Amino acid sequence: MTETFWDRHGLYGLMAQFETPEQVVSAAQRAYDAGYRKMDAYSPMPVEGLAEAIGFKRNWVSLVVLIGGLTGCVGGFGLLWWICVIAYPHNVGGRPFDSWPAFIPITFECTVLLAALSSVVGMLAMNKLPMPYHPVFNVTEFAQRASIDRFFLCIEANDPKFDRDKTKAFLLELNPEEVSEVDK
Repeated sequence: MTETFWDRHGLYGLMAQFETPEQVVSAAQRAYDAGYRKMDAYSPMPVEGLAEAIGFKRNWVSLVVLIGGLTGCVGGFGLLWWICVIAYPHNVGGRPFDSWPAFIPITFECTVLLAALSSVVGMLAMNKLPMPYHPVFNVTEFAQRASIDRFFLCIEANDPKFDRDKTKAFLLELNPEEVSEVDK
């Protein structure tokens, strides 16, 4: 990806501040309809429809959990099979070495363990956490009010449609309380 003028000169994006959740959802939908794709919305509480308004389509955590669970299932069963049939075969009560019903409890536990671990690691990775620094905290109003009572929409400078003046004019058309530049 090529570096833009704004990337080189320290502008992360433009941020609009709104008073109500309905305003930020409407603004996000209008921004998405206008062609902006690299944007994010911030609110002090969950807002119904906001994720869809900014173009968030799919959550991949469930696929990561499925893959982790299947890996744990196959790994647990394979480990027990290898131990009982190849590495340390013991004839216990005349049963065959590969008596699979005895493998089920450990297989189940390995499935649950790897599914749980992969869900935590997948969620953290997909949320890009831990993130000790984010440029939006350079905006004073955001740092003071984002977790209390205001709603924010930030259009990033690396959006293909981003132009400082046109984007600022567009955000002002959305009737925000304030539009701020977000420095890196």
